[in-house]
Amino acid sequence: MPERFNQPLSGFVVPRFGGIPTFMRLPHTEDPSGVDIGLIGVPWDGGTTNRAGARHGPREIRNQSSFMRRVHSETMESPYDVCNVADLGDTGVNPIDLMDTLKRVEDFYAQVHAAGTVPLTAGGDHLVTLPIMRAIAKGRPVGMVHFDAHTDTNDRYFGEAKYTHGTPFRRAVEEGLLDPKRTVQIGIRGSLYTRNDYDYGREVGIRTIVIEEFFAMGVDAVIEEARSIVGDGPTYISFDVDGLDPTFAPGTGTPEIGGYSTFDAQRMIRGLRGLDLIGGDVVEVAPPFDPSGNTALVGATLMFEILCVLADALARRGGRD
Repeated sequence: MPERFNQPLSGFVVPRFGGIPTFMRLPHTEDPSGVDIGLIGVPWDGGTTNRAGARHGPREIRNQSSFMRRVHSETMESPYDVCNVADLGDTGVNPIDLMDTLKRVEDFYAQVHAAGTVPLTAGGDHLVTLPIMRAIAKGRPVGMVHFDAHTDTNDRYFGEAKYTHGTPFRRAVEEGLLDPKRTVQIGIRGSLYTRNDYDYGREVGIRTIVIEEFFAMGVDAVIEEARSIVGDGPTYISFDVDGLDPTFAPGTGTPEIGGYSTFDAQRMIRGLRGLDLIGGDVVEVAPPFDPSGNTALVGATLMFEILCVLADALARRGGRD
């Protein structure tokens, strides 16, 4: 393997409960230059409308990511053999100023994007995806495969609140960052505020696969349709852990029963291999609601799955952007 590529600290050398916690036990650097895929934390949940706690997600996902090893068990490939991957640390946040935090996050990712580095993020609540898209999707809207129990295309909360974890993708469409006709949402469910909650997304062309349809179609058909919707263009993966059934991920702010399993999620992410993937995130891990640490372990494992398909996409493009 090329000597320049970082490798995770081996559990054969230092036990996995030892060492300084970083994502996947990789080296930490604040300089994205030369990094192909940057693992980043956004420890912020100022967009949360009910149960806060996702601000603690990145730290605990780092801890639990020590369980990840080098090689993917299905493909038998290692992302670290084809890409230089590093932990780029956390973005700056302002826990008492939402708009300032959005700007801080956007500026951080703008630097990452300018360096040609593909970002993979641990949130944080789902609003953090908006400033990430502002940084990496300027000039051309991206497609998205969105795993979630909620559409996150609401307009306003509490009268005038345009920026919450329930609004990021409406704002992203309005700002020309997200192509709604190349967007698919998988696992949507739960009680609604009104009978019209899904109307906006459907009117602009977002494909919404509600959970009843998901189970009727089956995982393979859902993957096939998702691939056909996003096509060959640049595509972002956003995974809200409340898309999973809360039996698998109870540590989240807005749990909804009746979701898919962790293995369903792994199969769907693996099914995105070969697409033109330009970034991803795992959001809404709220450790205070799951003292067992299992939800953070789920988050770390899904990050590894996304890392593997991102590394494959980067290798197929012939290297860094």
